[in-house]
Amino acid sequence: MVDTVTAVAHTEVAGSHGEAEATAFGLNPGWWIALAMLVVFAIMIWKKVPGAIGRSLDDKISAIREQLEEAAALRRDAEAIKAEYEAKARAAEADAAAMVKRAHHEAEAIVAKAKTDAEGLVERRQRMAEDKIAAEERSAIAELRATTARAAAAATARLIAERHDAAADKALIDQTISGLGRR
Repeated sequence: MVDTVTAVAHTEVAGSHGEAEATAFGLNPGWWIALAMLVVFAIMIWKKVPGAIGRSLDDKISAIREQLEEAAALRRDAEAIKAEYEAKARAAEADAAAMVKRAHHEAEAIVAKAKTDAEGLVERRQRMAEDKIAAEERSAIAELRATTARAAAAATARLIAERHDAAADKALIDQTISGLGRR
């Protein structure tokens, strides 16, 4: 009777519900899974998969670096164009100030001469000179703005063409147009 109790206890400990665990060549399923994983890793290393992944990542990194360098160059170009047009704007303002100064001198000369002629002639000449100065100032400012807008639009179009899709382009154009409308 002691032998039967021992045998029952032994079978319950060996497997769940009295079943023995299956093995092949003395290895249980966990060892076969580990062996299969080692084989897969060995094949991946033999086929140089990590190196290919590394090369792929290196290629992507170099492509991103090139894009960043190109973006930096475009930014430098845009800043140079901006500086150039700011200098032109300052020069146009200086020219306008010189023109105003000359116009005032002409107006004073006209006033001196007009005192002898007539008071009405002086007023008419001064108005004509101021209108001419204002028109030239407006023309110079409009030309400067148009040139600046064309250069900015060209640089922006190039950046947008490289970095945005159609939806982003529409949003950017709407934003730019609304910004120009406020000025």
